[in-house]
Amino acid sequence: MRTGAAAGHEGYYHEAVCYRSDAELLAVAVPFLLGGVAAGEPTVVSFGARNEALVRAALPADAPVTFLTGGDMYARPAVAIKAYRQLLAEHVADGARQIRIIGEVPRVALGPTWDWWARYESAINQVYDEFPLWSMCAYDTRITPAPVLSDIMRTHPQVATADGRHVPSDTYTDPTAYLTETRTLPPDPLQWTEPVIELTDPTPAQARHAVYGADRGGLSIDDVEDLVVAVSETVTNALRYGRPPVRLRLWAGEDRITVTVTDGGTGPKDPFAGLVPASNGSSGGLGLWITYQSCGHVALHRGPDSFTVRLTAGNPHFTV
Repeated sequence: MRTGAAAGHEGYYHEAVCYRSDAELLAVAVPFLLGGVAAGEPTVVSFGARNEALVRAALPADAPVTFLTGGDMYARPAVAIKAYRQLLAEHVADGARQIRIIGEVPRVALGPTWDWWARYESAINQVYDEFPLWSMCAYDTRITPAPVLSDIMRTHPQVATADGRHVPSDTYTDPTAYLTETRTLPPDPLQWTEPVIELTDPTPAQARHAVYGADRGGLSIDDVEDLVVAVSETVTNALRYGRPPVRLRLWAGEDRITVTVTDGGTGPKDPFAGLVPASNGSSGGLGLWITYQSCGHVALHRGPDSFTVRLTAGNPHFTV
């Protein structure tokens, strides 16, 4: 039997917590966590170091609450989904009737990489819906930009408030509609210059060679190798499923390499592509899922007559 605001709800009960002070965060988090403990439900916190310390100090020392490392859980959206689905499945297998989780994405996620976290917040409404999960996603309005707050309201069906209310979001948008919208991406400042490499209809081998040749030694070997795999998969998908011409452009900076792959098609038909393996098992969907797990950032853009994947290795948290 489910408890609290999610009582009587089937599937995923997904709430946003938009707080303006530490006191407001604790006013929501502490009753949520203690309610889970009292009900004998698996109760989990996945915060960064600062907010984790706040919550730990506010809870009884012996409260059986699990603390995960937020930075590890939220390394990349596809990684977070994979890890959380495994965690939820384990709790259900152990007999859990409800699981409570409160978490937050890293502060840097509110910047240039927010687009794929917005996709994450939307997609999980469906991706986690097979589990009896009640989760709260915490956002500090003191540091969260207004466009991000707008996305939060559109990707969370419910909002939890510091005065104990649980209210529907007036602007919540169904994931299938939200994930297929055309979005404007903030340009990487590297793209304001001419690309160091530009290829038309490259083979995957030529694409891999281009990435290796652009490395200036500022990235780790793992970052470069992951980008090589991601670019190869993306070019393969574009050649196989897109429309010619396929154009690869590459920019190299001191702390990152940015690559765009553009074709004349409309992109994947699956709105959840990249975040989870393709439901139909197609190799193209699997390739994008692998790419989402390996790159520092992956951005998708549908234009009027083209589809572009932008891949970044190294530090994707640039300033415009």
